[in-house]
Amino acid sequence: MSLIVMKFGGTSLATPELLLNAARKVARARKKNDIIVVVSAMGKTTDKLFSMSKKINVKPKARETDMLLTAGERISVALLSMALGRLNLEAASYTGSQVGIITDNKHTNARILKIKGDRIKKALADKKIPVVCGFQGVSQDKEITTLGRGGSDTTALALSAALKAEKCMIYTDVDGVFAEDPNEFPGAKKINRLSYNEMLELSSRGAQVLHPRASCIAAKYKIPVEIRNSLNNKSGTLITDLEDIEKPRPKAITHSKSLYLVTLVQVPRKPHYVSQILTELTNEGVHLKFFFHGVSHAKKFDLSFITPLNECEQIKTILNKAIKRIGVDHIEEALDICSLSVIGRGVGSNHEILSATFNTLAKTKTHIELITTSELSINIFLRKKALNKAIRALLIKFHLRRTPG
Repeated sequence: MSLIVMKFGGTSLATPELLLNAARKVARARKKNDIIVVVSAMGKTTDKLFSMSKKINVKPKARETDMLLTAGERISVALLSMALGRLNLEAASYTGSQVGIITDNKHTNARILKIKGDRIKKALADKKIPVVCGFQGVSQDKEITTLGRGGSDTTALALSAALKAEKCMIYTDVDGVFAEDPNEFPGAKKINRLSYNEMLELSSRGAQVLHPRASCIAAKYKIPVEIRNSLNNKSGTLITDLEDIEKPRPKAITHSKSLYLVTLVQVPRKPHYVSQILTELTNEGVHLKFFFHGVSHAKKFDLSFITPLNECEQIKTILNKAIKRIGVDHIEEALDICSLSVIGRGVGSNHEILSATFNTLAKTKTHIELITTSELSINIFLRKKALNKAIRALLIKFHLRRTPG
């Protein structure tokens, strides 16, 4: 039989009834395939555990945070294995360390180095269903680690790659990938098929349906991924290696809120200053979304960065030191920056799509702070007050929204 990995997110396991529903889906799939199940923590368990830790210690050690947060998935694997047992299916629950998910030593955001998988192979050979904790592994120093938020997706795709699964099924609380978040923009159309690169671009630009690291693994190892709703039997969105046979067109719009724009005004023109400042920011763990500079006059230039808003205080602390050291005039900042991305193969190099995008935004009187393009996306940075109106206009322009009625 072929091998399929089935991953269930926290919303699909939030109650005993939902756990049994997930078990029934596994049971149906098990009739035709060997199955590996990967699970997240039930409901909001991870958030609750993290909140509890902050009440005990505002700055807990990363090692202890990992030890705490991995408890959520252990609850899920045990209960889902019990649910499968109720359906007369033999299952065995495993932590990430038990199945040999070996990571680097970076607590709270570890990277997978290799997967041994011996116990999974043995369970499959014994006709059992392995139920594996997502989001976690064990470091080379034998410490429990976590893979960062959304890490269960990464676990599922990593296991799919390591064990050569035919497909990875991601079960969530929506019917697939949509042209925009259907909770924020009702009427957005569901996308039936996406290429690996389109999904990776969507993930990296703010779409929450599949973690960027998981998208990257799927693209690298050519693993078909289907994203489906765990509460119904509708077909979902298939992510696969599509051939480039269609005319370039926008397939989706995604956005990212709560960004921070900071500008160093009149930086002295010295060859090493840009690399020096960038190195200082990245060494402190700052997540740079974008950076750019413009010429003020012959001997000085402005240097701007866009980062997550929650990193603004950390960034200002770093840059204030730079002001004193290299003679920057002052810092300017904007706390209400968002990004909007039009996604689809060829959109960033197609003059008709570019023209339609900017003409549509002009009609909505949207002021654009910054534009970048690639083969797969048109990325626009704008103020938060203009975001929703701009997205709705583009959904209509590119026929990505269902017609009312």
